[in-house]
Amino acid sequence: MLVIFFTIVLTIAAYWFSRYLFLRFGSPLLNIVIISTAIVIITLVTLGIPYETYAIGGDIMTFLLGPATVALAVPLYKNRPLLKKYGLAIVVGISAGSLVSVVTAVAITMCGGLPREVIISIASKSVTIPFAVEISRIAGGNPALAAAFVVATGTFGSVLGRDLLTWLKITDPVARGLSLGTVSHGQGTAMALMEGEQQGAMAGMAMALAGVLTSAIAPFFLPLIVK
Repeated sequence: MLVIFFTIVLTIAAYWFSRYLFLRFGSPLLNIVIISTAIVIITLVTLGIPYETYAIGGDIMTFLLGPATVALAVPLYKNRPLLKKYGLAIVVGISAGSLVSVVTAVAITMCGGLPREVIISIASKSVTIPFAVEISRIAGGNPALAAAFVVATGTFGSVLGRDLLTWLKITDPVARGLSLGTVSHGQGTAMALMEGEQQGAMAGMAMALAGVLTSAIAPFFLPLIVK
């Protein structure tokens, strides 16, 4: 029991330390997920703690993802005037972003001659893992591969997303939040929240809506496109 408690404290400490480094230096290379994961892995290996033991504490923290996700509704509620003002633009933007994400992923992998299973699995890379796993399973992909693509996409987007938007001179908080949430799901939303409440609210909504839209469309159209 003490070891399980230690793994939970270790994860939280690794996150806060990684977050401090990112906020202190602001470098996109200091990705919170990458650094905190590395700290946890190195510590577990050094102390000889098996992953199975860490997974018990991990399941407890994973359970808290539900309430944490629901809590994103709080900043969204506070910024509801933005929904009334940009409602149509928000829906169109998220829909277009979700569609482009699926089409480009499928097109690139098809041009590369990758197996059908990989093509279907990568199509849902820009939605959260629960959505991606089910989409992949229904459409005939590999759920494990789908989860890996989701993590890679979120990490890549959280590392380069904000700097890319700044380089493109996209400064509007609504546009930045929607972009990060649509493309980089949870990790993008976390980065958007660091910028501000408006960005975080828009990213949270984009993450949810993109997941729903992709889930509604992908299982029916992916097998036809790949075939």
